[in-house]
Amino acid sequence: MKYYYVYILLCSDNTFYTGMTNDLERRIIQHKSGYNKDSYVFSRQPFELKWYLQLTDPRQAIAIEKQIKGWTRRKKEALINENWKDLVKFSKNYTEYGNPNKDKSSTSSD
Repeated sequence: MKYYYVYILLCSDNTFYTGMTNDLERRIIQHKSGYNKDSYVFSRQPFELKWYLQLTDPRQAIAIEKQIKGWTRRKKEALINENWKDLVKFSKNYTEYGNPNKDKSSTSSD
């Protein structure tokens, strides 16, 4: 059976890189060796593999990679830390949960 991996790297500049591959070990070696000098990770080494998910459907892996790439940093951190409560909370509307200046007491509960 062929596997596909979605993964998150923590780069030396404290940014996250999310990728997808069919060979995680080979891809990490490529990142470390500077295989692609135009890649995001090349100038941000060293990096650390923080999270990965193994899948059997490449379409699902691509969809999950795209989804995670659109997430905020704190939502990615919640995933990495397996903090499911915060992952759900950070999936809510930004105006309700993401804006620290929003007065939560003024929200209606229809």
